[in-house]
Amino acid sequence: MLKSIHRVACSPALVACQQLMQRFALWLCDPAITDAHINQQGLQPPVLASSIEANWLWGFLQRIEAGQTLLSRAQTVAAMPSTQKTALSTWIQTVAALATQFQPVSMPWPNNRPFASESDWIAFKTLFESFYKKGFESGLPYLPNGTPTVAGGVNYADYVRAFRNTHRLNPDPDAREVCVLCGGPLGDTPQVDHWVLESKFPLLSVCADNLCLICSTCNEAPNKGKKPVHSNGSFADWFHPYLRPGNGAVHLEYVLADLSVQCSSTTPADQSKSVKLDELLNLSIRWTREFKAEYAKHQDALRRREQRRLQTAQARHSVADIQSYVQQWQEDLVHSEPHHEVHRTLALALQQPSRLAAWHRELGLVTEAQANL
Repeated sequence: MLKSIHRVACSPALVACQQLMQRFALWLCDPAITDAHINQQGLQPPVLASSIEANWLWGFLQRIEAGQTLLSRAQTVAAMPSTQKTALSTWIQTVAALATQFQPVSMPWPNNRPFASESDWIAFKTLFESFYKKGFESGLPYLPNGTPTVAGGVNYADYVRAFRNTHRLNPDPDAREVCVLCGGPLGDTPQVDHWVLESKFPLLSVCADNLCLICSTCNEAPNKGKKPVHSNGSFADWFHPYLRPGNGAVHLEYVLADLSVQCSSTTPADQSKSVKLDELLNLSIRWTREFKAEYAKHQDALRRREQRRLQTAQARHSVADIQSYVQQWQEDLVHSEPHHEVHRTLALALQQPSRLAAWHRELGLVTEAQANL
């Protein structure tokens, strides 16, 4: 989390949808509700607060997932035994209170499904994941400010566009964009990530505090992929994009011995969180790869300069010349470009006297060998 991460203009619509999901889930868990109660009339106010939301939800339930309607999944949940409903209701209220997990005192989350029946859990999971996979894709019943609307509600594409615009470091639409997690290029195929896995916690599938747009490299294995962002239900040693941000708490640390960088914390209190973030995203490995590639690029640039000097009978680069080159390169770095932090770390590392001397020797050996060819 090298960059600041913010909620976006349409986040209130996601908050409203999250509240709708929670109300609907708890209503299904009411012991008095059976599958027969789930109809368009039964969803009307005061069950879901507005007729717009109720009518949207009824249309949503008619959609098909894996050969069955979402309505059939809702009916399965409503028909569960009262003991399962009680357990699920408690689970829903715990999971919905995501922000409490990042307060000074918090209780561990349930790390397993709330009841034994796998088929009932799959019905619940499929139903609430579909708010993202089907509802969000085509459009939620809310304007960006969270006001219910019959048509033209916020959808996936709106969120992606809003996130990109909010986090664009260079306002030029043609400028390179930066991933908020790793600081590398956002790329042509950024992905909306569920920070807490929706497959384990489907109630958070459309949650403003659980979504962020990141690069495909961060979001796919062997990096984040399907890894959890908690330790057996505890978030104590974890950052969170919005509720406990890592921006300003992590930095790159240069390791002279092996010409690499590590993900480190700015304070001892955040060290365990930095370690977890590094393990989640393999930041040290990825940053070191970029560090070494950028080093090789500038090494090659200096070699070519050295060759031109030899061809024109000029004196070879001195240590001071190399330092001047690095300092100019550092001054030209642009904070809105991908890998800015890695390149800045490299520029500072190369100005250490021992590194300048070593680079000077390396250039001398290379150019001497080429001159003898």
